[in-house]
Amino acid sequence: MRYSLLALGAVAMLFAVGGRWDIPLAAWIFPVLLLRFVRTGRAWSGAIWILLVNVVAAVFWIFESDMGFNPVIIAGAVGLGVLQMLPFLLDRLLVGRLRPWMSVLTFPAAIAGSEFLITLLSPFGTAYGSLTVTQYGDLPLLQVTSIIGSYGIGFLIAWFASVVNRFWESPSWRSARSGIVYGTALAVVILGGGARLAFSPEDDATVRIAGVSPGREVTEAQQAAIGRIPGSRRDVAAAPPSAVEPAMKAVEDDLLAATRREAQAGAKIVVWPEEGVKTLEADEHAGIAAAQDEARRSRIYLEIGLGVYSTTAPAYGRDETVFIGPDGKVLWTYQKAHPIPGSETFTPGDGRVPVVDTPYGRIANVICYDADFPDLMRVRADIMLVPSHDWREYGRAHTEKAALRAIEGGYALVRQDSEGVSATFDRQGRVLATTDYFATDQQTTVAYVPTRGGTTIYDLIGDTFAWLCLITVGALVIVGLVRPYRRPSVDETR
Repeated sequence: MRYSLLALGAVAMLFAVGGRWDIPLAAWIFPVLLLRFVRTGRAWSGAIWILLVNVVAAVFWIFESDMGFNPVIIAGAVGLGVLQMLPFLLDRLLVGRLRPWMSVLTFPAAIAGSEFLITLLSPFGTAYGSLTVTQYGDLPLLQVTSIIGSYGIGFLIAWFASVVNRFWESPSWRSARSGIVYGTALAVVILGGGARLAFSPEDDATVRIAGVSPGREVTEAQQAAIGRIPGSRRDVAAAPPSAVEPAMKAVEDDLLAATRREAQAGAKIVVWPEEGVKTLEADEHAGIAAAQDEARRSRIYLEIGLGVYSTTAPAYGRDETVFIGPDGKVLWTYQKAHPIPGSETFTPGDGRVPVVDTPYGRIANVICYDADFPDLMRVRADIMLVPSHDWREYGRAHTEKAALRAIEGGYALVRQDSEGVSATFDRQGRVLATTDYFATDQQTTVAYVPTRGGTTIYDLIGDTFAWLCLITVGALVIVGLVRPYRRPSVDETR
């Protein structure tokens, strides 16, 4: 029976890893089963099994997302597995040493704390290890992230597992009361979230924003040209310009034509995807100048994504965006702060998110994977632009995760994704527009986006809740160390 719990919990966990095959209910089921497994056996042997389950789940996520296996990714999977195992081990070691109400809090506080530590200590952010991302689409529930951040959902899910296990172990009125307290708290969260969605002020002022990606034909021709050059970015940069320049220029011309078309249709802001234009370093300034001319001609704000190929070590290039005003002036140049570990060799930018005042509100910008780091995304803005570049197996899941940042930060978010799913969200996480690169010939996303954001409690207090969870875990560990282990008495379980 005990190993059946382990097997069922492990299977459920595979569908709650933040990938394309997630089932929201699975995220609520697997902690219940795995916690029960750990509590009914020896602490350290149970911890080893949970570590193994977490590593297997991480490897499954890599497989279903087609990340590609490399030493950095595998080492990351093992490291994340250790962090995700610790809440189970702590619960098992402390459950017999704490008062019942304390023991119920151990697991949820440890889960929220471990999710927070993953964003602090690992290069993966919330891309993996966050239970919150599995609940995409449950907007009333997700609104709580505007108060306590994404770690609050993980706390609620783990709290549910702890309450169920307490009643499972000793069905009684006292353990049922824990369930009533939990149910009340969850009801408040969901009703409050529903009220926030229902009674949010209507957005009278909007701006038409168009996201454009290059057409598939010119994209594939560019990929073929670059693919014919063996080696890395340095080798592409050092190759004869005639080998890649024509294909790169065709993509740039395609994006400029799409920009002109959308401006004529009424767009006031146009966004290109991450590395929308791949360019040799010698051609970079000419490419920016062409975009400046188009922005000036069309009287629009234009965000362009550049992938620069250079012969300069160690990065041999840059991943950057340039934001251009209607007068053709460059308002910022931003370099990606969080290159993808194991696959992108770019030198990280300084992590200062640019913000500029416009007639359409305060506009800010990060690039793709940057949006997986909540602390970086705490910016006072009205509209956040997120040029991105994913792939078929991961594009939708990655875009859905970005919706959380809109709710946390209180701003609309525009994620234009090349070779993925593009979407625009309002500040409550509602989808305003979406386009699948692989389901349409014209990769354009158009939305009327609110120009006024709102300050959230999370924006003001940051990760206070997560720090309180870590402090709570520390306090419970101290209490557990000074209290002798004992089994609950009959009176305590009635």
